Amino acid sequence: MTMINIIIKLILIFLLIFTPIAFGSVELWAFSLMELGILLIIILAAIQKIYSFSVKGINVPNVPNVHNGSNVLNIPNVTIVLLSLFLLLVLLQMVPLPSGIVKIISPQTYELHRQLLMTSNQLLMTSLSFIPFVTQIEFFKWLTLIALFIYLLKSNLLDHQYRVTSQIIVVIVLVGIFESFYGMFEFFSGHRYILHLEDRVSSVTGTFINRNYFAGYLLMVIPLSVGYWFSRETFKRSQFMGWRHRLSSLDGKTILIAFGIILMILGLLFSASRMGIASLLLSFSLISFLFRESQRGQRFSKTTVLIFGLALLWAAWIGLDAVISRFFTVSESFKDRWLFWIDTFQIFKNFPLFGSGLGTFTQVFPMYRSFHIRGLITHAENDLLQLVAEIGLIGAGLMLTIFLFLIFKAIKGIRLLSHRDSGRYIGIGGLIGVLALMFHSLVERNIQVPANALLYTFIWALILKTSTKEKAITQ
Repeated sequence: MTMINIIIKLILIFLLIFTPIAFGSVELWAFSLMELGILLIIILAAIQKIYSFSVKGINVPNVPNVHNGSNVLNIPNVTIVLLSLFLLLVLLQMVPLPSGIVKIISPQTYELHRQLLMTSNQLLMTSLSFIPFVTQIEFFKWLTLIALFIYLLKSNLLDHQYRVTSQIIVVIVLVGIFESFYGMFEFFSGHRYILHLEDRVSSVTGTFINRNYFAGYLLMVIPLSVGYWFSRETFKRSQFMGWRHRLSSLDGKTILIAFGIILMILGLLFSASRMGIASLLLSFSLISFLFRESQRGQRFSKTTVLIFGLALLWAAWIGLDAVISRFFTVSESFKDRWLFWIDTFQIFKNFPLFGSGLGTFTQVFPMYRSFHIRGLITHAENDLLQLVAEIGLIGAGLMLTIFLFLIFKAIKGIRLLSHRDSGRYIGIGGLIGVLALMFHSLVERNIQVPANALLYTFIWALILKTSTKEKAITQ
């Protein structure tokens, strides 16, 4: 492994550790540092590429030539085009355009700009975004994450000969375990603070400032951890051993991962995030079905049911009263969210094609709010609806196309992997985590949290690299 690859790996590991611990990186300083880290990765990758051309042609030393992407390139090329179109759309939102064009394609945007300037005169130039500077900040977030996603797909960083995949997954699992352990320690000790913050928490949140951000993070980590645990036991399960033999053959690392999974389930349960818990149940339903040993006629995976059952028993022993009581207020909470969604949909109706501008929800929503509430509303309690309101049908159509295309490619690739291939379980676990987060995002804010967005980006790249590994080698 080249020195530059080692440095890139260390930077990526640092970001995966730093972003969740820094309160989910929702503050400007934190996500700015995340962007700088990703930029440094891209710069180092560019230097490595230039060096490889100047010294040994297109091949990087000790890195396979053909396997690095003949098949992988077929997957992201379409995605890269669609992601580039999305970024161009956001750029179009920021760039000043002739007011006559804006008045035609987005009349409400033109009217808002005119009212903001308090003039009845015809505007010469204006932008599609209500607040171009805010859109610019969001644009750089998306640009850096997309650049990281493309780099991870095109590079050999996650190839198996470097064992980086296993190392990074272990880091993610350990961070998830730490977040759960720290959150439960703070909550059950009675201290109930997050690091140096003065506000007390009412449930387990780890180092995240919101229980739902914490739940969204664990919804990705837990299935990936289960997939990694199964990938380590692939060859042992391929032999027809009894459960006593399997139990006695478990090594310390495998036991630690299983214990960590139980601890993370506890953390998510005691976060009292209702949709997070519902998403977790859905995740384990899929895991128990997809990880079953079909060659033995199993209808579900007994191992995953055992892990989840142990976590529930432990949680019940500690006490689930506070968690259960929150589910009795679900109707009232849904009513509040419904008001948010109705008003957000009104924004979409007024900005149907190009949206109000990426990241402008906080500034635009007060003009459409139909109810009284104290404080500033920063999100719509629905990532997908808010995104549609900000980027319109054109942007939402592009993102939906990308998502469905990646889902199709990932499922197709995973199905071609052998049941004895460890990558199959990592791919399935990662994919379930991605789907769980999207399901949770229907009623919460997740993708907008930089720590969750970074992990989401990495897991997608991991899924695609894993699901194309075998096919790339055989070509």
